[in-house]
Amino acid sequence: MALEPNSTRHHNCSMDDNSLRVLLAVSYSLIFLLGLVGNVLALWVFLRLHTKKNSVWIFLVNLAMADLLLVICLPLRVAYHVNHEHWAFPSVLCKFVGNAFYTNMYISIVLLGLISVDRYLKLQKVSKKQRFLSSRQSKVTCCLLWVLAIGVMVTLIVFAKDQAEPNKCFHYRRLINNKWKGYFNLALVFTFFVVYGAFITSYGKIAKWLFQVSLNKPEFPNTAKYSRTARKSFFILFLFTLCFVPYHVVRIFYILSQMVDVSCQWVKVVNKGNEIALLLSALNSCLDPVIYFLLCGSVRKVIVRMLRDTFCLEALAGFSSSSNEMGRNQHDPLTESQSSTLRRGGAIHVNSP
Repeated sequence: MALEPNSTRHHNCSMDDNSLRVLLAVSYSLIFLLGLVGNVLALWVFLRLHTKKNSVWIFLVNLAMADLLLVICLPLRVAYHVNHEHWAFPSVLCKFVGNAFYTNMYISIVLLGLISVDRYLKLQKVSKKQRFLSSRQSKVTCCLLWVLAIGVMVTLIVFAKDQAEPNKCFHYRRLINNKWKGYFNLALVFTFFVVYGAFITSYGKIAKWLFQVSLNKPEFPNTAKYSRTARKSFFILFLFTLCFVPYHVVRIFYILSQMVDVSCQWVKVVNKGNEIALLLSALNSCLDPVIYFLLCGSVRKVIVRMLRDTFCLEALAGFSSSSNEMGRNQHDPLTESQSSTLRRGGAIHVNSP
């Protein structure tokens, strides 16, 4: 009975604030377009042209798939924001899209963590025969990851209660009577920080080792290459931090506000913070192709060669068109004035028709 006034207060706490609506609709649209093109291109490169199927290749293919599935969820978010926060589709689709978005986001996070550990251990070269995961083990790991993630997603969809507001989706919900969801979300946040610890340790040590080699052995032939690779490692770490750390820091306060009694004003603050931070996390799906470009020299070579060939073909097509035009002009009959001018210049000899 003591909770009744608080329940009433939260029930009357209006979240219909459209101040972020245009920003979210435009930003998610751009992320969808860039992520769709980038990840389709990445998958095409990996599956068609990349032949060395080691553990990193397997992780990168699965990462591109997860990012592609995530961006496919974004058009419905765009439609929701464009329609003034009104959900015009079946409620089950809201449950599916919302859970699929987060499922693929956390699959991407775990895969990025596995890639970082794999690269660090390969750099250490503890033993020529020792590896983090073999190709077969990497495939099994990815399969287990997908099965676990999809199993959790289906469970959440099946046991999710119907919306109190059927025209709402992707909105703030109280978890006073469903605290297990709050604890589950906090477990995901904890999992992220475990992966982030592995990520920052691996890439930090990789960059530190490469910088030390470049400083201690400046005469070494690959010194400049090591220095560039170290800077790339810091850049990858920066992108991961930018996209995911703000979201998971805000997420802690967001989840706690769902589970305990807080003021309406605080709910509005954490809700806005969560929306902006979630936008940054979605941005990672179109930044991962940049990471592929930095991580894999073979990917860089394929993309650069493809772009070079494309531009060369366009240039050749333009040159061929110009040559054909010149050829047609050479077969056209010359006027009397053109013939006399050319004869005076001594350029060519023209026979009168």
